[in-house]
Amino acid sequence: MLNNSLRLSNLISFGKINKMKNTRLELGITTFAETLPNPKTGKVISQDLRLQQIIEEVKLAEKVGLDYYGVGEHHRKEFAASAPAVILAAAASVTKTIKLGSAVTVLSSDDPVRIYQQFATLNAISKGRAEITAGRGSFIESYPLFGYDLDDYDALFEEKLNLLLKIRDQEIVSHQGQTSPINGSFRGLSSNAISVDDRAWCRW
Repeated sequence: MLNNSLRLSNLISFGKINKMKNTRLELGITTFAETLPNPKTGKVISQDLRLQQIIEEVKLAEKVGLDYYGVGEHHRKEFAASAPAVILAAAASVTKTIKLGSAVTVLSSDDPVRIYQQFATLNAISKGRAEITAGRGSFIESYPLFGYDLDDYDALFEEKLNLLLKIRDQEIVSHQGQTSPINGSFRGLSSNAISVDDRAWCRW
């Protein structure tokens, strides 16, 4: 996973590592919302129940003092989290302090504009607790599902990450895309007041 995903700040904060020596270590957990058979009973829970369990897990994680809870995106029947931002928004409504992020968002097969909008909305609902980990995906089912060619695996990620960072940082975005449909300039979404700090990753 480390080779296939980057929290957005990793691309802008490597030069700031020396400033982080006194930063407090943070602990968190992640899930893919697995609905695999129970190893003892063989039973498989429904995706509905697994999603409800995640909300309770986030509440418990906050209660015991964890700093972060992440939900990874998958599009397979054995995983319930096809829409992490929606799950995290539900968790935001019943928590107050724990940071909420994707682990990962499969950027290569998604629309950077919509990803930004979703996590900006999550950031507003959670009062500044949203984070995003942008990745290529360790599973490839999302590529044919959304009409992308695996031969463009690297090119898709590079271009879409570049566009996502532009949208985050600039009000007027100029983008000439080979794999993304946007060509020319358009008004970005910086007015959504996404905050960036000098830590190991960005808090949206």
